[in-house]
Amino acid sequence: MKKHNFSAGPSILPQEVLEKASAAVLDFNGIGLSLLEISHRSKDFVAVMDEVRTIVKRLMKLGDDYEVLFLQGGASLQFAMVPYNLLSTNGKAAYTDTGVWASGAIKEAKKIGQVEVVGSSKDKNYSYIPKDISVDSSFDYFHCTSNNTIYGTQIKDFPKVDTRLVCDMSSDIFSRELDFTKFDLIYAGAQKNMGPAGTTLVVVKKEILGKTGRDMPTYFDYQLHIEKESMLNTPPVFSIYTSLLTLQWLEKNGGIAGAEKRNIAKAELLYKEIDNNPLFVGLAAKEDRSLMNVSFKLTDENKKEAFDTAWKNAGISGLNGHRTTGGYRASLYNALPIESVQVLVDVMKSIS
Repeated sequence: MKKHNFSAGPSILPQEVLEKASAAVLDFNGIGLSLLEISHRSKDFVAVMDEVRTIVKRLMKLGDDYEVLFLQGGASLQFAMVPYNLLSTNGKAAYTDTGVWASGAIKEAKKIGQVEVVGSSKDKNYSYIPKDISVDSSFDYFHCTSNNTIYGTQIKDFPKVDTRLVCDMSSDIFSRELDFTKFDLIYAGAQKNMGPAGTTLVVVKKEILGKTGRDMPTYFDYQLHIEKESMLNTPPVFSIYTSLLTLQWLEKNGGIAGAEKRNIAKAELLYKEIDNNPLFVGLAAKEDRSLMNVSFKLTDENKKEAFDTAWKNAGISGLNGHRTTGGYRASLYNALPIESVQVLVDVMKSIS
């Protein structure tokens, strides 16, 4: 039985993407070699790299003033790469603390330079998004996390700041329409909405680089990665190719606008059941609820065994909440069909 995959990541991928990626592992482009065997310098893979970078800019409606990179180390490496490339030796950066990953980004940046936390929701276990953020031009950049995978909150309106805007979009990249030209740097691990684990997308406005006066490790330098077209070292070919397939699937199915429409429908279906069913309660502030990660818990823990048995018997996978929050978390990434959400809702209705 095909599972209903609500995993927070690595997450569900479209079936056609899995089939094409599987075929490429055996024979890539009919060349008689596996995708896992070919040189990253071969014309076949260079074409993949060129196309995936092009499709990212097309989906985001970005011009040639932006560069697209596919790197390694996960979004966690970007916690250090961002300040190395943007935080001047005598400057300071502004951050919001809205969850575990935002907190991790702050921790790494503080090792490199001066950081000021200008908004935090830690006081209420990260259950909301801090509002009325003010960041002036005395800061080198402002860093935020658009969607909080663990706690189920999401920024609806990004603050207007008088400095560079940097955003970790790891868990909601390509899930909703945004004016991406407002951002100076975006990064996202692939394993939520874009492909398998192993590569990280970085989209950066080229004019902001090379101004810090810092000497940094070679791999940390965005400009060097740009010069080498994401091939400063051997790239993770499978992750990048599968990301290309996923973005092609996304474009074929209405692009980001189409994905947003489907994601809203999925989220509304599940949140309606949470709000109307007295056995469940949401963990995130209603105005800040994520379209991607729905966090909730039982109001009666005596029902836990019955509920857990029911959703597992229904073929649902990956519903347990993060260890820091408990409860449950349903991740509704782009590739998850609304039919899977309906299965979950039906199970929730069945518990009494």
